[in-house]
Amino acid sequence: MALFRPLAARRLLGRPTLLSHFHTSHSSWASRKVLQKFKLADIGEGITECEVIKWSVAPAATVGTFDPLCEVQSDKASVEITSPFDGVLKEILVQEGEVAKVGEGLCIIEVEEEALDDAPSSESASPPPHQVEVTQSAFYASSTEYVSQPSGVKNASPSSAQRRPHPLDPNRAQSSHGTTGEDVLALPSVRHFARQNGVDLGLIAPGSGKNGRIEKVDIERYLAAGTDSVGGQAERGIPEKSRATSGEDVVIELGRTRYSMWKAMTKSLEIPHFGYSTYLDLTALHNILPVLNAHIPQHFLPIHSTKPSLAPVSPASLYPPPPPPAVPDSGKYSKLTYLPILLKTLSKAMLEWPLFRSSITPTSSPPSSAAKPTITIRPHVDISIALSTPTGLYTPTLQGVETHSIYGLASSLKHLSHLGRQVPSGLTPAELPKRGGTLTVSNVGALGAGEFAAPVLVPGGGVAIVAIGRARWEWDVNRGDGKGERRLKVSVSWSADHRVVEGAELAAFVECWRTYVEHPERMIAEGV
Repeated sequence: MALFRPLAARRLLGRPTLLSHFHTSHSSWASRKVLQKFKLADIGEGITECEVIKWSVAPAATVGTFDPLCEVQSDKASVEITSPFDGVLKEILVQEGEVAKVGEGLCIIEVEEEALDDAPSSESASPPPHQVEVTQSAFYASSTEYVSQPSGVKNASPSSAQRRPHPLDPNRAQSSHGTTGEDVLALPSVRHFARQNGVDLGLIAPGSGKNGRIEKVDIERYLAAGTDSVGGQAERGIPEKSRATSGEDVVIELGRTRYSMWKAMTKSLEIPHFGYSTYLDLTALHNILPVLNAHIPQHFLPIHSTKPSLAPVSPASLYPPPPPPAVPDSGKYSKLTYLPILLKTLSKAMLEWPLFRSSITPTSSPPSSAAKPTITIRPHVDISIALSTPTGLYTPTLQGVETHSIYGLASSLKHLSHLGRQVPSGLTPAELPKRGGTLTVSNVGALGAGEFAAPVLVPGGGVAIVAIGRARWEWDVNRGDGKGERRLKVSVSWSADHRVVEGAELAAFVECWRTYVEHPERMIAEGV
């Protein structure tokens, strides 16, 4: 074997033509790799920036077309960004917790040059290779930009990049000085707030936010705890500056969601409001509620509450019935409340009153004296629900309320509440459509003992809004032949857009709603 190798080498070196063909091949035999910068595109509704909540893939991971890349959150909802190509994620440009502007790059994806033939192209002529910007459809919620890669640069291996462990990783080595401020998850505004108060973010990591992200409230708690004792402050490393400012006024910048509420309430001053308040008698609903709770369909019940069927004869003995609709775990419940019944009865009244299924038709041109405003009447009942969440006030919409059963509405309300309680908010454009509802319901009675409120309409929020108070038992002297009766009543407070709804129309509509609430037998006659 030792004699063969030099001989084979001499024979190979003596034939330069064979050596040349052995080491070279035609360029068309191998596919070429191209790097593309994936940019955040305009997702509509005037949104100019989004916060990156979570990356679904890591660098050096393979992604396919329509595979989720990351999740971003605007001031209205969370949106999932998907990949338009098959390739390899090479670099993440906007980390979790950071804010990306529309048009800025989110990540860099390596794709095959052959795959670019199938990529959406712009209407203009093709620019030079490797310098092309691709404008794609809004389905991907972003755009891509080609990035040239020098031929002499090799792709870095996944193991070559030194990755820092997550602050919540139990295997993460803890140094004597704690975590550095650069290692923790925090928004730029939170980091700025920490620098103003001289707080090292590494001393309070992990925070109370998602994935250990530090929020402003974490810094404020840290500063408040630092006022206990001077000695404790020195031991915890609290700077003198933060101790000096702990007794002063604190200026807090409004968050994205609360700032949206600020702008909406400012615009609401343009709407002339008409208010109307009254009581609804829930005694009849209270009497039938135990029967409704005893017959909640099985697919709406949690697993631990599902009761086995004791019927001696199976209804599917001849032919199986159609399967029930899929219900997420967050939409299952074991007890009905009054709210879904009130929504169902409200939809019945809205079907009789097309005025409350209408909205002011939006126009792109400025209003003029020559063009009169128009009203758009919808065929279905769309009701928005005012939802107070840890991240702010949202108004998700229940579409086609008249087509849902009371059990289905209760499931939808529970699911919306579950999405709203998530931090960040789990509400998506599916629950927050751009058009919204023509009427909004605020269940303020669930939060306190208040009876009446003054709800506010915002532009695009429909033609009326109602605030439902807390139900309570009262002695009604007008019943029982003058002797009085104990009745369960709830207060309702209305505000309507007086440009569209007359005061008499609102009062008559509420009375129509009352007939369904106080006489629920009407829904049985109408087939519910």
